[in-house]
Amino acid sequence: MAGMRALLVSTYDLGHQPFGLASPAAWLRRDGVHVDCADLAREPLDEEVVRRADLIAFHLPMHTATRMAAGVIKKVRGLNATARLAAYGLYAPLNEAWLRSLGVAEVFGGEFEADLADAARRLQRGDPAGPPPADTPRPLAKLQFIQPDRAGLPPLSRYATLRLADGTTRVAGYTEASRGCLHLCRHCPVVPVYDGQFRIVQPEVVLADIDAQVAAGAQHITFGDPDFFNGPTHALRLVEQLHQRHPSVTYDATIKVEHLLAHRAQLTRLRDTGCLFVTSAVESIDDRVLALLDKGHSGADFELALTACREAGVPLVPTFVAFHPWMTRESYCDLLAALVRLELVDHVAPIQLAIRLLIPSASRLLAHPDIQPHLEGFDEKTLTYRWHHADPEVDRLQVDVAALVGRRLAGERRALFAEIAALAYARAGRRDAPPVPLDPQVAIPQFDEPWYCCAEPNPEQLTLV
Repeated sequence: MAGMRALLVSTYDLGHQPFGLASPAAWLRRDGVHVDCADLAREPLDEEVVRRADLIAFHLPMHTATRMAAGVIKKVRGLNATARLAAYGLYAPLNEAWLRSLGVAEVFGGEFEADLADAARRLQRGDPAGPPPADTPRPLAKLQFIQPDRAGLPPLSRYATLRLADGTTRVAGYTEASRGCLHLCRHCPVVPVYDGQFRIVQPEVVLADIDAQVAAGAQHITFGDPDFFNGPTHALRLVEQLHQRHPSVTYDATIKVEHLLAHRAQLTRLRDTGCLFVTSAVESIDDRVLALLDKGHSGADFELALTACREAGVPLVPTFVAFHPWMTRESYCDLLAALVRLELVDHVAPIQLAIRLLIPSASRLLAHPDIQPHLEGFDEKTLTYRWHHADPEVDRLQVDVAALVGRRLAGERRALFAEIAALAYARAGRRDAPPVPLDPQVAIPQFDEPWYCCAEPNPEQLTLV
């Protein structure tokens, strides 16, 4: 496709060098397309590159990236009225009607590389854009991946850096060993796209991608899989080969509580191959809420998994949906007290204590009768179903906690936790707030860009990604 020019755009990707640009860039370049990549979280949009592009595609892996893309899409259309626009990633099909209203002609969800390459070939031939989706979703493709091509992206040194317990830092890379998920958690944006399926990225591709990032300066790798243990044999073979090839390189991964328990005997293998910590979407310590979300674990299971990780020497970093329709001011205080009791204050980024449940289009949660009394309808401005709490004071508490955290996203965790606890306990009319330990607890590695971050911190935007 000599002469064809494509521009791949990322608006935000949690501080990582975007895999979602590097992977499709390789597919398009293999077909002879000239590809430019624009990571707008790290660099301004080059208007001249926009004007020259024939195909402009936006990677939308999360809600924040999608919201941020709106203005960019409008700007791009103003600069180049003839380019074919595409959007791809988890949040593209969830917001297809809205994207098409902005002029996006091609919308792809999971396993998007082949679709983007096909869109470029059709454009080269002068074919029209692909048709809108049929009433029934098409089967999810099984791709033979190729090594991502990170040429044209900012260097890894400009992305999030991992700070270790001793104060030293590590340049961090990012890759994906699998996509999708076997599980059907009701609030998860992966579910409407993958519907209980997952796809592995071939081991040789993952390792080649890691090799290239290490050569570019990476000292740590984040595995961005929705759940690293959806395929535990695949995952463990990868990290063992990673450790053999690069013994000094460390890594982190995301694993469900139930998988941590089912494979607890393998946790020492993670430790021995350089795993610095495991992130797990705990979401709540309330068993009723966990059942509503269909998380597959209980509050007791979470504590068992925490014990298993500690015994194996692999720190557990839990994430939460702190604000949802079924919480109370009392249960929020209970969550804070549990984090103190379990010595997890340093493990939890303060933003986790401000996150409000996000309900996107096609969320499986919409079918649950317990959410119906709280819904206010779909809001095209926020691309979510608005909901209210039966107790207005809970909604007010979320706004105030979010504002407090938003001003100090990278602040010292214990001090900010103490402020949040003081606010929450006062709102609940309680005087039994647990004292936050001032002495150092077990130090946990932390990225210098929080797990969740907004371009302009705004309480309304601090929602589950």
